[in-house]
Amino acid sequence: MSVTLQSDDFDISRELDALVGERTSVGAAVTFTGLVRDMVKDQRIEAMTLEHYPAMAQAELERIEAEARAQWPDLIDSRIIHRFGTLTPGDRIVLVITLSSHRQVAFEAAEFIMDFLKTRAPFWKKESLADGQSDWVKASLKDDKALDRWKDR
Repeated sequence: MSVTLQSDDFDISRELDALVGERTSVGAAVTFTGLVRDMVKDQRIEAMTLEHYPAMAQAELERIEAEARAQWPDLIDSRIIHRFGTLTPGDRIVLVITLSSHRQVAFEAAEFIMDFLKTRAPFWKKESLADGQSDWVKASLKDDKALDRWKDR
Protein backbone atom coordinates (compact mmCIF):
# COMPACT_ATOMS: atom_id res chain seq x y z
CA MET A 1 0.00 0.00 0.00
CA SER A 2 1.56 3.22 -1.05
CA VAL A 3 0.90 6.89 -1.70
CA THR A 4 2.98 9.12 -3.95
CA LEU A 5 2.67 12.85 -4.58
CA GLN A 6 4.49 13.94 -7.71
CA SER A 7 4.58 16.58 -10.42
CA ASP A 8 5.54 14.11 -13.17
CA ASP A 9 3.06 12.02 -15.14
CA PHE A 10 2.64 8.32 -14.38
CA ASP A 11 2.35 5.18 -16.48
CA ILE A 12 -0.84 3.30 -15.55
CA SER A 13 0.31 -0.07 -16.92
CA ARG A 14 3.68 0.14 -15.18
CA GLU A 15 2.04 1.04 -11.87
CA LEU A 16 -0.50 -1.78 -12.17
CA ASP A 17 2.14 -4.35 -13.10
CA ALA A 18 4.37 -3.25 -10.22
CA LEU A 19 1.52 -3.46 -7.72
CA VAL A 20 0.26 -6.89 -8.83
CA GLY A 21 3.74 -8.30 -9.23
CA GLU A 22 3.82 -12.10 -8.93
CA ARG A 23 0.79 -12.32 -6.64
CA THR A 24 -1.59 -15.01 -7.81
CA SER A 25 -4.10 -14.24 -5.04
CA VAL A 26 -5.21 -11.16 -6.98
CA GLY A 27 -8.46 -11.85 -8.81
CA ALA A 28 -9.46 -8.23 -9.37
CA ALA A 29 -7.59 -5.03 -10.07
CA VAL A 30 -9.57 -1.81 -10.32
CA THR A 31 -7.94 1.32 -11.65
CA PHE A 32 -9.31 4.84 -11.66
CA THR A 33 -7.57 7.65 -13.48
CA GLY A 34 -8.70 11.26 -13.08
CA LEU A 35 -8.01 13.63 -15.96
CA VAL A 36 -8.06 17.39 -16.44
CA ARG A 37 -11.22 18.36 -18.35
CA ASP A 38 -11.17 20.96 -21.09
CA MET A 39 -14.41 22.70 -20.06
CA VAL A 40 -16.01 23.97 -16.88
CA LYS A 41 -19.63 24.95 -17.36
CA ASP A 42 -19.43 26.78 -20.69
CA GLN A 43 -15.84 27.98 -20.45
CA ARG A 44 -12.67 26.43 -21.86
CA ILE A 45 -9.97 25.49 -19.35
CA GLU A 46 -6.42 26.31 -20.39
CA ALA A 47 -4.74 24.87 -17.29
CA MET A 48 -5.34 23.65 -13.77
CA THR A 49 -2.85 24.30 -11.00
CA LEU A 50 -2.86 22.02 -7.98
CA GLU A 51 -1.17 23.32 -4.84
CA HIS A 52 -0.58 21.42 -1.61
CA TYR A 53 1.44 21.25 1.58
CA PRO A 54 3.51 18.10 0.98
CA ALA A 55 3.59 16.65 4.51
CA MET A 56 -0.10 17.40 5.14
CA ALA A 57 -1.23 15.95 1.81
CA GLN A 58 0.95 12.84 2.21
CA ALA A 59 -0.40 12.18 5.72
CA GLU A 60 -4.04 12.64 4.66
CA LEU A 61 -3.75 10.37 1.62
CA GLU A 62 -2.07 7.73 3.78
CA ARG A 63 -4.91 8.09 6.30
CA ILE A 64 -7.52 7.62 3.54
CA GLU A 65 -5.72 4.53 2.30
CA ALA A 66 -5.48 3.12 5.84
CA GLU A 67 -9.22 3.68 6.32
CA ALA A 68 -9.90 1.71 3.13
CA ARG A 69 -7.77 -1.15 4.46
CA ALA A 70 -9.73 -1.08 7.72
CA GLN A 71 -13.09 -1.04 5.92
CA TRP A 72 -12.18 -3.83 3.48
CA PRO A 73 -9.95 -6.42 5.20
CA ASP A 74 -9.90 -8.41 1.94
CA LEU A 75 -8.19 -5.54 0.14
CA ILE A 76 -4.87 -7.05 -0.87
CA ASP A 77 -3.12 -3.84 -1.83
CA SER A 78 -3.67 -0.33 -3.13
CA ARG A 79 -1.77 2.48 -4.79
CA ILE A 80 -2.54 6.20 -4.90
CA ILE A 81 -0.66 8.68 -7.05
CA HIS A 82 -1.73 12.33 -6.96
CA ARG A 83 -0.07 14.95 -9.09
CA PHE A 84 0.53 18.59 -8.28
CA GLY A 85 1.69 21.58 -10.29
CA THR A 86 0.24 23.01 -13.49
CA LEU A 87 -1.59 20.55 -15.72
CA THR A 88 -3.42 21.00 -19.02
CA PRO A 89 -6.57 19.36 -20.42
CA GLY A 90 -6.06 15.65 -20.98
CA ASP A 91 -3.30 15.37 -18.38
CA ARG A 92 -3.66 12.70 -15.72
CA ILE A 93 -4.20 14.04 -12.18
CA VAL A 94 -4.78 11.01 -9.99
CA LEU A 95 -4.42 7.24 -10.11
CA VAL A 96 -6.06 4.81 -7.69
CA ILE A 97 -5.44 1.09 -7.98
CA THR A 98 -7.05 -1.46 -5.67
CA LEU A 99 -6.39 -5.21 -5.62
CA SER A 100 -8.47 -7.97 -4.09
CA SER A 101 -9.45 -11.58 -4.63
CA HIS A 102 -12.89 -10.53 -5.88
CA ARG A 103 -14.15 -7.53 -7.84
CA GLN A 104 -16.67 -6.12 -5.36
CA VAL A 105 -14.02 -5.33 -2.74
CA ALA A 106 -11.73 -3.78 -5.36
CA PHE A 107 -14.52 -1.61 -6.82
CA GLU A 108 -15.87 -0.48 -3.44
CA ALA A 109 -12.44 0.34 -2.03
CA ALA A 110 -11.52 2.32 -5.16
CA GLU A 111 -14.77 4.31 -4.98
CA PHE A 112 -14.27 4.94 -1.28
CA ILE A 113 -10.73 6.18 -1.82
CA MET A 114 -11.80 8.47 -4.68
CA ASP A 115 -14.78 9.89 -2.76
CA PHE A 116 -12.49 10.78 0.12
CA LEU A 117 -9.70 12.09 -2.13
CA LYS A 118 -12.18 14.34 -3.91
CA THR A 119 -13.48 15.87 -0.69
CA ARG A 120 -10.77 15.49 1.96
CA ALA A 121 -7.41 15.56 0.22
CA PRO A 122 -5.74 18.90 0.97
CA PHE A 123 -5.15 20.11 -2.58
CA TRP A 124 -6.15 23.54 -3.79
CA LYS A 125 -7.12 23.66 -7.45
CA LYS A 126 -7.09 26.78 -9.58
CA GLU A 127 -8.59 26.72 -13.05
CA SER A 128 -7.16 29.13 -15.61
CA LEU A 129 -9.70 29.82 -18.33
CA ALA A 130 -9.24 30.73 -21.99
CA ASP A 131 -10.72 34.19 -21.39
CA GLY A 132 -7.88 35.05 -18.99
CA GLN A 133 -9.95 34.57 -15.83
CA SER A 134 -8.90 32.15 -13.12
CA ASP A 135 -10.69 30.86 -10.07
CA TRP A 136 -10.16 28.43 -7.23
CA VAL A 137 -12.32 25.33 -7.49
CA LYS A 138 -14.89 25.16 -4.71
CA ALA A 139 -16.14 22.05 -2.95
CA SER A 140 -19.06 20.36 -4.68
CA LEU A 141 -22.26 19.40 -2.88
CA LYS A 142 -22.43 16.36 -5.16
CA ASP A 143 -19.01 15.21 -3.95
CA ASP A 144 -19.98 15.77 -0.32
CA LYS A 145 -23.14 13.69 -0.84
CA ALA A 146 -21.06 10.85 -2.25
CA LEU A 147 -19.44 10.50 1.16
CA ASP A 148 -22.80 9.86 2.82
CA ARG A 149 -22.98 6.32 1.50
CA TRP A 150 -19.85 5.38 3.48
CA LYS A 151 -21.13 6.61 6.87
CA ASP A 152 -23.00 3.42 7.73
CA ARG A 153 -20.37 1.04 6.41
